[in-house]
Amino acid sequence: MNMIQAAKDSINALLAAACEKAAANGQLPAGAVLSGTVEIPKDTANGDYAANHAMTGARALHMAPRKIAEALIANIDLEGSWFSSVEVAGPGFMNFRLAPAWYADVLGTVRAEGADYGRVDVGHGQKLMVEFVSANPTGPMHMGNARGGVLGDALASVLDRAGYDVWREFYVNDAGNQIEKFATSIDARYRQLILGEDAVEFPADGYQGEDIRDLAKAFYAEHGDSYLEKDVAVRHADMARFGLDRNIPKMQADLERYGVKYDEWFFESSLHESGYVADSVQKLTDRGYTYEKDGALWLKTAQILGENLLKAGKTQEEIDKLELKDDVLRRANGFYTYFAADIAYHRNKLEERGFDVAVNVWGADHHGHVARLKGALDALGLDGEHRLQIVLMQLVKLMSDGQEVRMSKRTGKAISLTNLLDDIPVDSARYFFNSRPESPVLFDLELAQRQDNENPVYYVQYAHARICTLLSALAAEGHAVETIAAADAALLTDETERELIKQLAALPEEIRLAARDYDPSRVNKYVTELAARFHRFYNACRIKGAEPGVLEARLVLADCVRRVIAISLSIIGVTAPEKM
Repeated sequence: MNMIQAAKDSINALLAAACEKAAANGQLPAGAVLSGTVEIPKDTANGDYAANHAMTGARALHMAPRKIAEALIANIDLEGSWFSSVEVAGPGFMNFRLAPAWYADVLGTVRAEGADYGRVDVGHGQKLMVEFVSANPTGPMHMGNARGGVLGDALASVLDRAGYDVWREFYVNDAGNQIEKFATSIDARYRQLILGEDAVEFPADGYQGEDIRDLAKAFYAEHGDSYLEKDVAVRHADMARFGLDRNIPKMQADLERYGVKYDEWFFESSLHESGYVADSVQKLTDRGYTYEKDGALWLKTAQILGENLLKAGKTQEEIDKLELKDDVLRRANGFYTYFAADIAYHRNKLEERGFDVAVNVWGADHHGHVARLKGALDALGLDGEHRLQIVLMQLVKLMSDGQEVRMSKRTGKAISLTNLLDDIPVDSARYFFNSRPESPVLFDLELAQRQDNENPVYYVQYAHARICTLLSALAAEGHAVETIAAADAALLTDETERELIKQLAALPEEIRLAARDYDPSRVNKYVTELAARFHRFYNACRIKGAEPGVLEARLVLADCVRRVIAISLSIIGVTAPEKM
């Protein structure tokens, strides 16, 4: 249950009843109906919720907002409600103060809903696929994959708690130019092993990492020099398969170690082998969206995007300035492009497998690809504008000793996910990388390793462990956590207690907003603030040694905080230790 939204709904209902009563006794015009918004003010010194109904209704009722507010307050009945008082402020705002009953009901809801606390049903069971990481299987997982992994995984968890039917998928790019480059790189290192490095030139754009040398050595150990005289196409096909058969299981193992598991690893090659790429391109042709030029088949991308922009209100002059370009779907040599395969893959998601929405977590360098892919799906009649949602994430900057560590996968100087997790706890890595997607991450290796409150994940985990230790110690003294009915929440009157309960109440709303914005980092900020409010409460209010009644109520509060910290951390895939 979303107790914040429930409080807002209650205020709307109370004001509607007051409006009807005020109209009946002549204080407001007959038939008066008011609507407005209820918000939590930034400064809650004058009230916990503020309603603007009197201001929005002033023109229709031909009355001053403050007069309307006064009439409403004169006729409002707060008896038995979640509010202790309401007063007029400024030009006509109505400020409501929460009563002890609301605070008690928040704690009751946390206890009653248990591990399901924070769930909201905004998705209504819609089928969503979250595709994330989808790194080329041509080398080790790296730092950028680490960020995409936690963002995608945490987003999938958020969407699940928001009421969606969620599917996690990794798209394996095991076809196309990058696989040919991969094979060429292994082949060059293989021949260098046999003929000498000076005798074989390594391709300038090849993958230069040590992992390629290791694959070449492993291939040589298994086959000797038997491939030296084989046809290039055979060599490359077998070497690519050899490398993929070793790299993909490593990727799966790295991601599982990182706490990321998928419902499916979907292979690009299956789209080519089944003829699905060719079929998808043919459908675009049948719909009149392709043409041939210089032996290649092109998609009328400029026309598709131009039509969409016109519908969105852009002028033709504005569109012309964008200099939109068409895209090749099939090259003159008969091979389909990566873009063609990508169109087929997303058609497979939406049309064949019936997902209502496909959510992709991509690097910011894919920004220019978004409109093109959405447009292609529109051309297929699949409503790409709404059914394909892209979360673009900025890159990771690794800092060590105050200096940025430069990374490049092609040159082999990337920091692998394996090496990262050898140095950094998984919890720290996941917490740090689950930050706002649109912001670059400055990943400080030394900070992520620290075991003190400067490290934000430690700060939150310590709050959970502190509560567990407290509850255990008091239980040993005979002070078990009471039921909500047995504990008197009305005794929780300190400001730090009430601010802490308000933060507990905010989790369902944060889940709703995180799902709406495809932004799981909201959970980080939420649980960090929850831990901060708990530490303030703990320092301000005695639990052990508190007077009877108060001790029990504070124990219930602390137990609720423990539960919600654990839930929040589980959403982002971080553990909640009981001891530290």
